[in-house]
Amino acid sequence: MPGPALVVGLGNPGPGYADTRHNVGFGVVELLAERAGGGRFSRHRTNADVLEGRLAGRKVVLAKPRTYMNLSGGPVAGLVKYFSIPVEDLVVIHDDLDLGFGVVRLKRGGGEGGHNGLRSISQALGTRDYLRVRFGIGRPPGRQDPADYVLKRFSSTERKELDLALDLAADAAEALLAEGLEAAQNRFHALSG
Repeated sequence: MPGPALVVGLGNPGPGYADTRHNVGFGVVELLAERAGGGRFSRHRTNADVLEGRLAGRKVVLAKPRTYMNLSGGPVAGLVKYFSIPVEDLVVIHDDLDLGFGVVRLKRGGGEGGHNGLRSISQALGTRDYLRVRFGIGRPPGRQDPADYVLKRFSSTERKELDLALDLAADAAEALLAEGLEAAQNRFHALSG
């Protein structure tokens, strides 16, 4: 029987950042919280909002750091330590500029692709060898600065597809917990772009 998993959605705190591209990790973790029986996230001493429950037959700790994206590492490392979660059972859900909108990809380790939240987590943990659910947000149009683009809300066209895409990412995270990386990759990479 596998031990508990830690599933962290990345985003920025506060209403000014809600519904922005950079906060899709929060959106997916909130969906997973509904699937884990609802309940409310509560403030944890690791500077994260946390909800404990069960998903895919496993005990899970769902979390949203209360820091800004580029400081996510402190809360994530604190949660790993507090709940005694091995790094191989850490799943980080984040936005990805290098994937088209709504494309979901799963992987373990690798680079951060310029993502400051991932960079902070890798530095705080001393390893990149954790699981990731990558949610595609696409590249900014024209010469728009990627840093500005990720902090903008989705376009009206994207919003029409957003709920389905978030559901797909939540399904992929559950499959990752239930089936392992390779089986989940085989299933979800074929479904999504």
